[in-house]
Amino acid sequence: MKHPSIRHLFDYWNGRRGRRVAPARSDIDPRAIRHVLADTFILSGDPRRGYQFRLAGTRVCSLFGRELKGEAFLDLWSLASRDEVGTMLATVADEAVGVVADAVGMSATGAALSLELLLLPLSYGRCDERLLGAVAPNAPPLWLGTHPLSDLWIKTHFNNVGSAFVENARNIVPSQSLGRLRHGLVVYDGGNV
Repeated sequence: MKHPSIRHLFDYWNGRRGRRVAPARSDIDPRAIRHVLADTFILSGDPRRGYQFRLAGTRVCSLFGRELKGEAFLDLWSLASRDEVGTMLATVADEAVGVVADAVGMSATGAALSLELLLLPLSYGRCDERLLGAVAPNAPPLWLGTHPLSDLWIKTHFNNVGSAFVENARNIVPSQSLGRLRHGLVVYDGGNV
């Protein structure tokens, strides 16, 4: 996690969950994360029906040049990345683990923007899942906010493999041999660079 907003949100989420797999939505106090709210969003839905933006911060909406409330999260992604992003969403919801991803967005003028994405579970085992997330540019260009992004694609993503990953990092075997263990995280290579 490189971006300060991403690190702050993860640290807050991690503190709120304590020994639980994930905190409940009611455990999240917007005042406690007021400095990163502009980069934060909440998704609702489930992996089968899809996830829609329930809330999106001002900088998140500014990245795409519109209010995102009610829009499908997958609609922001290029066709080449949608399956991978759908798998990431299902992993966060089904396995109750956080995911950090490097992504790239393209503006209508063809300019690329490197982004960092964080997805975290809020409710576990309910019909209407909630995911807490943040997206932030690694180095905001001068044109940011004037040329909306579209067709995001994933470069790489990592997940934290559960609440006890620090204590058990040496004993964890990546599931289905899809990833490799690195510093207590399962690393999955993906996307087209």
